[in-house]
Amino acid sequence: MATSISPSLVFPPVEESDKDGLLALGGVLRPEWLLDAYSHGIFPWPMGDETPMAWWSPDPRGILPLDRFHVSRRLRRTIRQGRFEVTCDRAFRDVMVGCGSAAGRIANTWVTPAMVEAY
Repeated sequence: MATSISPSLVFPPVEESDKDGLLALGGVLRPEWLLDAYSHGIFPWPMGDETPMAWWSPDPRGILPLDRFHVSRRLRRTIRQGRFEVTCDRAFRDVMVGCGSAAGRIANTWVTPAMVEAY
């Protein structure tokens, strides 16, 4: 059972998450909450408009170890073809809004207006 949290910015220990990784319900979506959550292996994922914000910390967590990340030959070849451009920190809000409004592809999305504002 998830712990109900108040706007005091105190998450329960991640060891208290349920078998699916649900840790807590409630709180607020603000940058300081996101920074604290991510620094403890916790992330928000809405469960619906009528439910308080759900905070998750599944075990095990999917992590890409960047120091051991392997780029395959095929991916290197694709990158060299120059068909894609990889950028960082450009039009972040536009990208989030675009992902959240992928009409026809996604019935429900975690990219709610509140999530866009918080990020």
